[in-house]
Amino acid sequence: MILDRVKPLDAILATAQKKSLHRSLGWFQLTLFGIGCVIGTGIFVLTAAGAQKAGPGLMLAFAIAGAICIVAALCYAEIAAMIPVAGSAYTYTYATMGELLAWTVGWALVLEYAVAASAVSVGWSGYFTGTILNEFLGIQLPAYLSGAPLALGGVEGGFINLPAVVIALLVTWLLMIGTTESARVNAVLVAIKVTALTAFILLTLPSEYFSSEKFNPFLPAGVFGGFGSGLGAVGAAATIFFAYVGFDAVSTAAEETKNPQRNVPIGLIGSLLFCTVFYILVAAGAIGTVGGQPIMGPNGVPFPAGSEELARQCATYAADALPLVCSNEALAHVLRQIGWSGVGNMLGIAAFVALPSVILILLFGQTRVAFVMSRDGLLPQSWSQVHPKWKTPHVITAITGVAVAFAAAFLPVGRLADIANAGTLYAFMMVAIAVMILRKTAADAPRKFKTPALWLIGPLTIAGTIFLFLNLPMDAMLVLPIWGVIGLVVYFAYSRRRSHLGQGIVEVVDDVAGEETMVPIDPPAR
Repeated sequence: MILDRVKPLDAILATAQKKSLHRSLGWFQLTLFGIGCVIGTGIFVLTAAGAQKAGPGLMLAFAIAGAICIVAALCYAEIAAMIPVAGSAYTYTYATMGELLAWTVGWALVLEYAVAASAVSVGWSGYFTGTILNEFLGIQLPAYLSGAPLALGGVEGGFINLPAVVIALLVTWLLMIGTTESARVNAVLVAIKVTALTAFILLTLPSEYFSSEKFNPFLPAGVFGGFGSGLGAVGAAATIFFAYVGFDAVSTAAEETKNPQRNVPIGLIGSLLFCTVFYILVAAGAIGTVGGQPIMGPNGVPFPAGSEELARQCATYAADALPLVCSNEALAHVLRQIGWSGVGNMLGIAAFVALPSVILILLFGQTRVAFVMSRDGLLPQSWSQVHPKWKTPHVITAITGVAVAFAAAFLPVGRLADIANAGTLYAFMMVAIAVMILRKTAADAPRKFKTPALWLIGPLTIAGTIFLFLNLPMDAMLVLPIWGVIGLVVYFAYSRRRSHLGQGIVEVVDDVAGEETMVPIDPPAR
C-alpha cells in the first residue's frame, strides 16, 4: 500500500538521539530566532508589495495573517514539544500519515524556506543599494547588476541582482560554521531591528505628517480581490503570510534545543505575539504619514505586485516622489519623506545589518528539514553528513545556499514571497491534521503543552490555510501542484526504494569509527 509506511514515534525519537545535532539552544535563543525571522521579512521587505495589493488595508492583512498564525502556532507548539526533533511538519506527518504524505510536506518545506530566503535576500539588496551605496557612498550600481530582468518584474535594464547573491552566499557560510555562533550573531541583529522599528513607530505615529485622511479609502481593492487575484486585504495577507514562518523555524530547531518540552512552546507563541503587534504599529505609521494607496491599472484594479506593468509605472516617478508601493527600502523611504533623512538612513543601515538574520533562520529551517529527510534515506545520505569540527550539516547547507542565491539573482521580492507561501500553507495545514490524529493514535503519549480546544483550533487552522492559499495569485497557486508533481517523480524514481523505513530500518547510528550501523525491524507491507 502506498500510504502504509508510518514511522513509529519511538523510532523517530531514538534515531534523533543516536544520530543527532548538538543541543545548544534555550528558550530565549528560540524566541530570538522567531523574532529574528518574523521582524524584518514582512516589514522591511514586503510593506511595499502588501500596500500595492491592499492599500491601507495592509493593517487588516497583518491582523488576518497573524490570527491564522496564532491557531497554527498552537498546533505547532503541542506537536513540536511532543516530538522534539528536527524536521518540523515533515517529521510530524511521517509519524501520523505515512511516508508518502511526509515526503510531500518535506518537499513543500524545501520550497517554502529556500524561496523565502531568496525573497529576503532581494529585500536586503534594496536597502544595500539604496542606503549604503547611494545615500552614503554616492555610488549608483548599474541596473544590470542591481535588479532582476524587467520581464520578470525587475527593473529597466536589469539582469542580475548581484548584492542579493552575495548576501545569500555569505549567510550560508555563517551557517556552515556552526549553530551556536549563528544564534549569537542573530541575538545582536534582533536587538538592532527591534530598536530601529521602535524608533520608526515613535517618529511616525505622533508626527505632524500623520493624518487619518491617508487611510481613505481604507480598502481600495476591497477585502477580497477575488480568488486567484492576489488582491485585497486577504490577498495581501496571503502574500505577507510567509513573514510569519519564524515560528515554524523555531519548531525545526527542536532537536538542537535544551529542554524542548518547555522551551519550544515559549519560543513559538512568544515570538509570534511580539511580532504581530510590531507589524500593525509600523504599518500604521508608514501609511498614516506618506500614504499607501496602490497604483491602479486602466481597469481600476491595482497592478499586480512584482509585475512588469507595475515596474514600468514606478519608473515614471522621480526618486524623491516615489510612492510607498514602489520603494525597495520602504521604511527608510518613509522617514526621508517626512524630514527625518538622517534617521531614515540609520534605519536603512539597521535593515542592511539585520536582515541577514532573517535569511539565516530561513536557511537554518530548510537545511534541517533536508537533513532529516536525508537521515531517513529519502535524499542522498551524503546530505546528512555532520562536519566533524563545525557540527553542522555542511553539505546540504552549501547546496541550499547556491539554490537560494540563484533564485535571488533573477526574481523580484513580491513574486518570490507568493511562491514561498504555496508550500508554507500546505505544510501548516498538514501539521494541524497531524496534531488531531496524534490525539487519537498516541493519546497516552506525554504532552508538556496541549493545544486548547483542539476540536476548534485544528479545523480553524486547516480552513485558514486553505482560504489564504485560494487568495494567492493564480500563478503562485499553480506552483505547489507543479512542484508537487516533480516531487512525486523524485519520490517514486529514487526515494521510495532507498527509504530506511521501507527497508525495515528505523535507526541509523554513528559508531565510534564513524560508520553506520543499521537497526532492522520487519519491513512494512508494500
